[in-house]
Amino acid sequence: MCTGKCARFVGLSLIPLSLVCIVANALLLVPNGQTTWTKDHLSLQVWLMAGFVGGGLMVLCPGISAVRAGGKGCCGAGCCGNRCRMLRSVFCSAIGLLGAIYCLSVSGTGLRIGPQCLMNGSWDYHFQDTAGSYLLNRTQWNLCVEPPDVVLWNVTLFSLLVAASCLEILLCGVQLVNASIGVLCGDCRKKQGSSQ
Repeated sequence: MCTGKCARFVGLSLIPLSLVCIVANALLLVPNGQTTWTKDHLSLQVWLMAGFVGGGLMVLCPGISAVRAGGKGCCGAGCCGNRCRMLRSVFCSAIGLLGAIYCLSVSGTGLRIGPQCLMNGSWDYHFQDTAGSYLLNRTQWNLCVEPPDVVLWNVTLFSLLVAASCLEILLCGVQLVNASIGVLCGDCRKKQGSSQ
């Protein structure tokens, strides 16, 4: 596969993943679809905006850059086999890789610690000391009185962020290697076009 075609495929995969992360993080801000608890009772991992910033915006840029690097075109005055766009894609992919790692680490921590909720009359991270074992014991989830169903909400959305960021790490890594090859060797489409 040409570096250009690979870049386009990776970019078209990264863009929807970044949008999924942005939407998931936005939903984490409104537990159970209500804004009643948004001001004072959201967990730190929600406020760190890992899905919006890390898995979202920091991955959206390399996605767009990879799509552009996969397109035909010249940069500057003469054609350079798309090497300039590939070079930009190398840097963007490195930034996207860091963003996806940030999203993975914050979301994984959010899953391990659990949500901040009202239990036994106090707002706290009641599952923090369980080291994530609450994830397997669904009977504990109902112990949180407010926000209603917050554990299910957080587990679902943080799991989605973890899965999306793992895919983003993989795709950004592939694009980092692919774009580096594209910078060094150029795009093979020019060679294919001349042989036909």
